[in-house]
Amino acid sequence: MATSTERRVLRYLPEQRLVHWLGVASVLTLLVTGLALLWGPLSFLAWGGVSTLLHRGAALLFVALPVAYFVLNRTKGQELLKEIVTYNREDWEWLKGFPAYFLGRTTHLPKQGRLNAGQKLHHLGTFLAFIAVTVSGLLLWFAKGQLGGAGLAATAAVHDVAMLAVTILIIGHVYFTFVYGALPSMTTGYVSEEYARLEHARWLEEVGADSPASDAAGAPQSVTGD
Repeated sequence: MATSTERRVLRYLPEQRLVHWLGVASVLTLLVTGLALLWGPLSFLAWGGVSTLLHRGAALLFVALPVAYFVLNRTKGQELLKEIVTYNREDWEWLKGFPAYFLGRTTHLPKQGRLNAGQKLHHLGTFLAFIAVTVSGLLLWFAKGQLGGAGLAATAAVHDVAMLAVTILIIGHVYFTFVYGALPSMTTGYVSEEYARLEHARWLEEVGADSPASDAAGAPQSVTGD
C-alpha cells in the first residue's frame, strides 16, 4: 500500500471501479443463492423462493454489466479481447516464471504491459466462464421444459462447472490482490509507482513515468490503465 509520500499512478477511473464492485456483488450473490439450491446446509436460504428471486436478479446484473461495457466502450472492449488472446515471447517467459510469482517474487520476470501474462489468462478464463454460465443459465431459466432429462442434466452440469471455474478465478484474483498490494487500484483508482514498475513496467514506460504519477495529494491525470 502506498504511503503518504509515495508517488502514485492512476490505474482505473471511478466508473470502472463501480462496474468492478457491482460485478463482485452480483457474483457473490449468485454463488450464495446457487449454493442454497444445491447444498443442504444452506437450503434454509431458499425459503419462500427468495433465493431464486435473488439469483435471477443477480444474474441479470451479471450479464448486463459486461454487455453494457462492450456497448458503451466498443473500441476498448475489442482491444481487451484482442489483448487476452495475444501472447508474445515475453509473456511466455513470464508464464515460465509463474511459480516464483505465485510466492511474491517478480524481479526475474520480463517487463509486462497493461496486463501481465497471468492477468491475460485470468481475463480469458473469466470471459469463457462468463459465456458458459450465461448460456447455460438462460437455458435453465427459459428453456428448462424443452431440454429433456439428459439435456437438463448436461446443461446444469455445465452451469455448475462454469461457476466453479469462476469461483476458482475469484480466489486466485483475491490472493494476488493481497500478495501484491493491488487493492488500492479498485478503492482509490491509484497504484503505487513501485507496484506499477513491479507488475506493469512496460505499461508504465508507455504511458510515461512522469505524466500519470502524482504525490498523495495530486490530482488525477488523464492516462489510465483501462
